[in-house]
Amino acid sequence: MTPDLIYLVLAFIFGTLVGSFLNVCICRLPKDESIVSPPSHCPVCSYQIRWYDNIPLLSYLLLRGKCRGCGTGISIQYPLVELLNGILTMLLFFRFGPTLLFATLFLFCSALVVITFIDIEHQIIPDEISLPGIVVGFALSFFLQGHGWLNSLLGILLGGGSLLLVAYSYQRLTGKEGMGGGDIKLLAMMGAFLGWKAVPFIIFASSLIGSVVGVSIMLLQKKDSKLAIPFGPYLALGAVLYLFYGKALIRWYLGLSGFYQG
Repeated sequence: MTPDLIYLVLAFIFGTLVGSFLNVCICRLPKDESIVSPPSHCPVCSYQIRWYDNIPLLSYLLLRGKCRGCGTGISIQYPLVELLNGILTMLLFFRFGPTLLFATLFLFCSALVVITFIDIEHQIIPDEISLPGIVVGFALSFFLQGHGWLNSLLGILLGGGSLLLVAYSYQRLTGKEGMGGGDIKLLAMMGAFLGWKAVPFIIFASSLIGSVVGVSIMLLQKKDSKLAIPFGPYLALGAVLYLFYGKALIRWYLGLSGFYQG
């Protein structure tokens, strides 16, 4: 095994370990419970999970997806979050290496994982993540070469302001709330970490993907347009797409349009 491959494997393992903690956040933040105490336990029988039953991915397979204490099934969410965060961490390390930018984007993507799973289940985006995320993203911009605090500040204003304008316009036209404040704060956080240039791409990509998936779900479930679909996961997917493919996709699109050559 080459040294580079070893580093990628270690990055994946580190990501899954952090993913185990993210599961705690996903389960407890919507309930306003502490993410520090009590220790991890089965919600059915209160069996305190031992360290050997809390090894990311491996413990779920060895326990066959069941609690050691009472045999209750363990949600597939747990290994899925660990696997997803492990893959994201490995890809970020492969792309950016052992740099401050990697550490910054690791924090950002881990926050997106928590937000995505909470929004899917509860249709809320916790302020405990998005609001501190705005501050952290802006603060780190002072130390990231090529990013800059002004870029981050404009990202916050454009990200939050654009969705705020959409939400206000929709409410004025229809008299109904079409977008929650959580989405507005989430896009502001994305602008803080990624800069203002990422915001238009994220809005376009998330809207396109959300429309395709939303219409498909409504057709399959035979629901009307009043079906509530959380938008946070699509914003998160748009942000991740921008991280890895955004600039290439923008160049490709501009090339098709005749605005970019070379």
